[in-house]
Amino acid sequence: MMKLMMAGAFATVAAAVFVTAAAAQDSANIGEQGLQTEPMELVIDDEKMMTRVKAPADSPFTELISGWEFRNPGTRKMELDDFDNPAFIWVEQGEELWSTVDGTEGKSCATCHEDASDSMKGVRAAFPKWDEAKGKPQAMEHQVNECRTERMGADAWKWESDQMLGMTAYVGLQSRGMPVQVEIDGPMQEWWQRGKDLYYQRVGQLDMSCANCHEDNYGKMIRADRLSQGQINGFPTYRLKWQKIGSLHRRFKGCMQNIRAVGYKRGSDEFTALELYVASRGQGLSVETPAVRQ
Repeated sequence: MMKLMMAGAFATVAAAVFVTAAAAQDSANIGEQGLQTEPMELVIDDEKMMTRVKAPADSPFTELISGWEFRNPGTRKMELDDFDNPAFIWVEQGEELWSTVDGTEGKSCATCHEDASDSMKGVRAAFPKWDEAKGKPQAMEHQVNECRTERMGADAWKWESDQMLGMTAYVGLQSRGMPVQVEIDGPMQEWWQRGKDLYYQRVGQLDMSCANCHEDNYGKMIRADRLSQGQINGFPTYRLKWQKIGSLHRRFKGCMQNIRAVGYKRGSDEFTALELYVASRGQGLSVETPAVRQ
């Protein structure tokens, strides 16, 4: 693990130098919609990720575009090779935790789910999912803690703990390349509508909504970063700004703080509904977990 952490740290530093150099010519490489004009495809382990797909008829966009497309060349290249992707420090931690026995029941994740590459394939692409017993949708973090507390007899992990981030990154990796496909019918419809209402609701001292940035102004610069469509197909994501991997709900909370609004708690019904709605806006884009962003 120590060798892996040193390799990851070296890769991060080297990539950061590259990003700085690339940023100097970034403005000259920007074309339509604020996208990079330098030809590059997101291909990982010989598998091409769908970073652009035709939007459905009811979408506010004509084309759905992954946040990867809006990043500068240096940041994009970090995601092309798992060795250069600093998020894999957490992925490997998650892989270790998968087979680690914990709790009073003497079980690990592998006890019930066996090989994650088989049992977890497609899981990330379908979350949030409806939980019949709880009568509401659950994010993946909810599901992980439900397994820990109700089946393993183990303590719940904190939402932003390294253990939770490692596990959700490892599980998410098993769906990489698969299209996002969340269920929004049946009992999920009410929650989807709730998330939509939150997405368009103006809040905070700046009186802004999610849509003001990620729908009305995507492709434009905000401070030193370029606004994307706000697609979430790469979470949990390694952000250079954070210098670590982070959850989607951390990103939601950060956005609300940026517009001087009081954010909801990670794992709250509000953020779970918002996650469901935003996931539905990116149906068909490839899961990139764990992605790299600025």
